[in-house]
Amino acid sequence: MFKKRNLKWLSILATIIMAWVQLGGALVTKTGSANGCGASWPLCHGALLPQNLPIDTIIELSHRATSALSLIVVLWLVITAWKNIGYIKEVKPLCIISVGFLLIQALVGAAAVLWQQNDYVLALHFGISLISFSSVFVLTLLIFDVDQKYEANKVHIDRKLRIYTWTMAICLYVGIYTGALVRHTKSSMAYGSWPLPFADLIPHTEQDWVQLAHRTLALIASISVFLAFNYAIKHYHDNRTIRYGYTAALLLIILQIITGALSIFTHVNLLIALLHALIITFEFGLIAYFILLMLRTTRVEKVKNNAY
Repeated sequence: MFKKRNLKWLSILATIIMAWVQLGGALVTKTGSANGCGASWPLCHGALLPQNLPIDTIIELSHRATSALSLIVVLWLVITAWKNIGYIKEVKPLCIISVGFLLIQALVGAAAVLWQQNDYVLALHFGISLISFSSVFVLTLLIFDVDQKYEANKVHIDRKLRIYTWTMAICLYVGIYTGALVRHTKSSMAYGSWPLPFADLIPHTEQDWVQLAHRTLALIASISVFLAFNYAIKHYHDNRTIRYGYTAALLLIILQIITGALSIFTHVNLLIALLHALIITFEFGLIAYFILLMLRTTRVEKVKNNAY
């Protein structure tokens, strides 16, 4: 017998595991453990569990195990949600995206191990896994009846806020890619002090350019979040979904800026760096929910136009 409560617990478990996969990937990159299992996949040094277990092997092996577990749990969630709440219009597309991008993420990770991709290709891995996490996160919000509790199913997002939100989403995603590129190219401490090395502003190395690109795009993304928040608060102050959602987006981007600066001030303290990755993961998950609301608005408008 189906119980909604069980599906809620399953969705929480899937979201936590997917967040842990994001953290695990960041940990692998930050600690230089990508080659911890050699050029062997899915085995590790040709064995299911190698006898010699240095720290880089443990980190890489743990990440692979968590990724495998996430696939099992997400598949379980997807099958259960499809069967029992598939009547909700967005559930089935979210299920497909969750599993599809999780598989793509695994294949890109395997390719990185087997064929040693360049840093610019490897940086795509975090962005791909972010889409999978976001779809699971949004599915969890739907399972918890957020639409009904906060009347999100009745929200109409006007054209201007849609433009602000799409701009915010694109800027953030590109900024996230450059952030992953900073990790893969070992550019975390490049380009001097934060926010800018005013004594020498001209980049001199590839790492300097990568770091400058990330800071520039992070600034643009932060401004886009603030502009979207400012418009939302002014024009949707009576709507809890928009007010709470865009306020949370602003608070998360502020925390992201703080942890980014602290990463440089502390010479890339591992815990701060992982927190930096975790915050942006939930920030993008929240924006993915905004995108769902915008697509829903567009669909309603099309139905109304066809009716006339």
